[in-house]
Amino acid sequence: MHGRHHTAQVVRFGQDFLLIDCGEAMQLQARAFKIKVSKISNIFISHLHGDHYYGLIGLLSSYSLGKRTTPLTIFGPKGLDEIITTNFRYSNTKLPYPLNFVETHDDGLNLLLDNPRYEVYSFPLKHRLPTTGFLIKEKHGLRSMIKEKLQQNEVPLAAIQSLRQGMDYKDDTGKLYKVKAYTHPLPPLRSYAYCSDTIYNPNLKQFIKNADLLYHESTFMDDNLERAAATFHSTAKQAAEIAKMSQVKKLLLGHFSSRYINLEPLLEEAKTIFDNSILSEEGSTYAI
Repeated sequence: MHGRHHTAQVVRFGQDFLLIDCGEAMQLQARAFKIKVSKISNIFISHLHGDHYYGLIGLLSSYSLGKRTTPLTIFGPKGLDEIITTNFRYSNTKLPYPLNFVETHDDGLNLLLDNPRYEVYSFPLKHRLPTTGFLIKEKHGLRSMIKEKLQQNEVPLAAIQSLRQGMDYKDDTGKLYKVKAYTHPLPPLRSYAYCSDTIYNPNLKQFIKNADLLYHESTFMDDNLERAAATFHSTAKQAAEIAKMSQVKKLLLGHFSSRYINLEPLLEEAKTIFDNSILSEEGSTYAI
C-alpha cells in the first residue's frame, strides 16, 4: 500500500548476500532493483507473522525451477521448517539443492553464523509471538603491510604471515618484528542491528550498543502510543529513544502503518530525540 511492500532486506557483505525476512513481492522487488537473489546463501526470518515470511515459499520454489544446486540455510523460529516442508510435501516439490533449517531462540544473544569475515547473532524482541532481531558484526581481516617497511628491510615470509594475522614475530636470531611497526592500523569494525516487530524495550541496548546502523520498526506515531502498546509495536519516537540510549551511529526507521501516506511526520518525530534518523525507502541502499 502507498508503494510500500512487506519486509525484506538484502545485506551484502563482499560477495555474500544475506536475506533478512521475506515478505510478499520480495522477488518482484528484487528483480525491479536488480538484486541477484541467486547469490543469497543464508536467510534469516524474525518471526512467523505473514508480512515477514509469506514470500519465502515462492522464493524457494523459484530456486527449484531455476535448478539451483548451491546449499541454502534458513534461520528462523520453531515451526518454520514444518510450514515449508508441509507445503512442499503436499505440492510434491522436490528441491534440487540442499536446504538446511536452524531454529532460533528468543532467550538471549545467540551466535547463528560464524563466517571468516563476519558473525550473525540473534537476540530477543518483545512481540505477540516468539521474535528475534539480528546483529551482523564484522570481523578483522588480515592486516595490510606497510610497503616502505618491506622495501627497507628483508622481512622473511614467515614474519609477514604472522604480522598480517596481527601477531609479532621473532626469528631464529632473536630479531623481533612488531605488528605496529610493519602493518597499517586496522579499520574500525562495522555492525548492523535489525529490530523487526517489537514493543518499546530498553533492554535491547545490551545487544545493539554502538551499532553503526540500527533498523528499528516505527509502526506508529506517538499519538498512537496506546495502539502501539496493544499491538506490541513501537512508535517512531520510541525507536529514536532506543537508538539514543544504545549510542548507535544512525537509525533507519521502517515497518510503517498503512495509515500513514506521508512519512515525513514520523521522521520529524524521531529527529526530536535522535537527529541522525532516516526513513527506509524501497530499493534504497544504505552503506555502512
